Amino acid sequence: MADSSFDVVSKVDRQEVANALNQASKELSQRYDFRGTNTTVEFSGEDKVVLTSDAEERVKAGLDVFQEKLIKRGISLKAFDAGDPIASGKQFKITGTIVEGIASDQAKKITKLIRDQGPKAVKAQIQGDELRVSSKSRDDLQAVQQLLKSADLDLALQFVNYR
Repeated sequence: MADSSFDVVSKVDRQEVANALNQASKELSQRYDFRGTNTTVEFSGEDKVVLTSDAEERVKAGLDVFQEKLIKRGISLKAFDAGDPIASGKQFKITGTIVEGIASDQAKKITKLIRDQGPKAVKAQIQGDELRVSSKSRDDLQAVQQLLKSADLDLALQFVNYR
């Protein structure tokens, strides 16, 4: 019998992020508590999101609104890395980054976790910014998925190409 395998990736659906950003922007323009604060949320480049406002507590509240929209759209908050509010003249800014891909140090950490705590017949290989996990037993692969879901990793992981 051939080996079964799956890939561990960390990807974000860009369209869902854009939808969450548009919903948050619309809510910020319509809500009464944001009137007159010039609170906005917008893309800055490919994977950066910038929130601006006249008051520090309003920019933090705007961040909460955006994060709420991400959650409703099924995007993990581990995939969005937000900074602290920075005063820029009369405005406050929060810059956040959409995080995709598994960095090599994180990939090594995940493979070590699989090697140490996972079933012994499972092999994990780093392939660029994703991992390929393979084994003869599908039950072992499902055990690895449960292990990775329960581990406290700083990544939003998805399991794809299950064969």
